Amino acid sequence: MADTTSETASVLNATSADNAATSGATNATMRVPATPEGMVVAYSSLVIMALLPIFIGSFRSVKHHKEQKISFQKSGEKPETMSSKDAAMFPIIASCALFGIYMIFKVFSKEYINLLLTVYFFALGVLSLAHINSPWISKLIPDSFPNKEYHLLFTQGKGENKEEVINYEFDRKDLVCLFVSCLIGLWYGLKKHWVANNLFGLAFAVNGVELLSLNRVSTGCILLCGLFLYDIFWVFGTNVMVTVAKSFEAPIKLVFPQDFLEKGLAADNFAMLGLGDIVIPGIFIALLLRFDVSMKKGSRTYFYSSFLAYFLGLVATIFVMHVFKHAQPALLYLVPACIGVPISVALLRGEIKELFSYEDHSDKPAVDSTTASGSGGTSTGDKKAQ
Repeated sequence: MADTTSETASVLNATSADNAATSGATNATMRVPATPEGMVVAYSSLVIMALLPIFIGSFRSVKHHKEQKISFQKSGEKPETMSSKDAAMFPIIASCALFGIYMIFKVFSKEYINLLLTVYFFALGVLSLAHINSPWISKLIPDSFPNKEYHLLFTQGKGENKEEVINYEFDRKDLVCLFVSCLIGLWYGLKKHWVANNLFGLAFAVNGVELLSLNRVSTGCILLCGLFLYDIFWVFGTNVMVTVAKSFEAPIKLVFPQDFLEKGLAADNFAMLGLGDIVIPGIFIALLLRFDVSMKKGSRTYFYSSFLAYFLGLVATIFVMHVFKHAQPALLYLVPACIGVPISVALLRGEIKELFSYEDHSDKPAVDSTTASGSGGTSTGDKKAQ
């Protein structure tokens, strides 16, 4: 198997353009072909590392959206989510950003650019790690720890024009967690070790799946279909992605060495998977889990079926890459699987209307409890009773 993996563009918000740069990437230098055993270990590890953030982030997103719902009910301020227009425009914006990065690398020295990226991702990675690690690190700290709480409040303006800019509450346990995350950040910044890269990458992926919001299935379908076309064009149609990826150094991909069995932690013949191949399908799968929860049936049918579809799509990507010895756009296989399977399940269960009408933070009144909800004569009242 060639020592490349597909990497699809897109992390949302500030990292979207950066992750696009790694889509369809090949390793920067040709290396000695890995052994069959080494490839099995590498690609199995990548698949596991891709599944974990989606699974963990999806369940964290349920809790996060419950907190947002409570806040929405108190303040009446609806949380920001991606609209259908935003989803349709995203592939175009990502394409412009990708080509812009390509031109920057053509004009400026990649050493200076990657130095700036290291500083940027150090700060972003430390905060992401701290957010993920805070709950369990706090549990490890003994009760005898001299903990104190702090409140950081930064405002602008006076009187009626006074507005909060920063309103953050934390304690000494949070500071310990931040210190541990900084140590990992320094390790990455100084050594660029692949384990540190993966710790940052996993933190980015879990945070992305948890915090980035698609509140309607139709919006998710638009986003995935747009990036499906985007991925195919930039991987097969041009050499822009490959050129940028060879020059781009940032923890926006998961890597695992194919020579790990021979060299251990010092291995350097890497297989890769871009975070976009995890985060983009992941936020859609997380939405389906929240839909399952809203149905109040006690089952997670849509979540587990789409999660299985993602796994099979990722395996298909690796298989095709092995057969054709060429990097593949993973979303070419992941998008049909992640969209097609839950829609097929909804059609079989007679819940297609409920699936596409679901909205995370809907301000519409609830459906009357006597209204039939779908096949089998199950009513909304029955769902609430379960």
